[in-house]
Amino acid sequence: MIFYFSGTGNSEWVAKEVAKAQNETICFIPEVMQKKEFYYQVSKKEKIGFVFPIYSWGPPKLILDFIKLIQLEIKYNNYVFFVCTCGDDIGLSKNIFVKALLAKGITCNSGFSVIMPNNYILMKGFDVDSPVLTDKKLREAIPRMEQINSWISNNRSGLFDCKQGHFPFFKTRIIWPLFNKYQISDKDFYATDLCNGCRLCEQKCPVGNIKVDKKPKWQHHCILCLACIHRCPQTAIQYGKKTQKKGRYYKGKK
Repeated sequence: MIFYFSGTGNSEWVAKEVAKAQNETICFIPEVMQKKEFYYQVSKKEKIGFVFPIYSWGPPKLILDFIKLIQLEIKYNNYVFFVCTCGDDIGLSKNIFVKALLAKGITCNSGFSVIMPNNYILMKGFDVDSPVLTDKKLREAIPRMEQINSWISNNRSGLFDCKQGHFPFFKTRIIWPLFNKYQISDKDFYATDLCNGCRLCEQKCPVGNIKVDKKPKWQHHCILCLACIHRCPQTAIQYGKKTQKKGRYYKGKK
């Protein structure tokens, strides 16, 4: 069973690569939470995986909320792992996630990070990667996933092959809490006159935070996944003045 969350396609691609290689069922976490289907009886040979992006050097709040709610009936010492995606590094995200699982009585056997194209564009100095760097990261992600799937197939335990990066304590213990407290807000999102009312943003918002009445209106329970801003086919969605003249990125079909 592979539980995953993705806003702009990076983690979705990783989750599908894992599910295909391990012959496991894939579950989109926002749909699970909407249906309130939190109880799972794990079969003998089943692996349990969690795939998610890193937000400001920490796991998204949605992921940690899901871990608090999930009820896994594990009888067979099943292999448990995570794979997280990041633009560069993950800080101490591994510690946060492993501790969250342990609080539910679940031991995480291994964890891995995969570098994927950057998509955070809401602050000054942050933009998507150049086309050259984007292509490079996507090419290198393929053999990286082959290696990770090999480790998972062999139930490699005790291996946490994650790129912490420089100053991991500062990034995860200082910046990440500040990001969660002050940055996660939809108040600056708006649609320009380029909007044609196609409703794609409403359809693709994983938490149902957008309603379109001629133009999109945000409902103030945003998780800042940026699916709306990156998937808009008209590039009509902006976040204040911070995203004007910045690029957009989505892995897969919009």
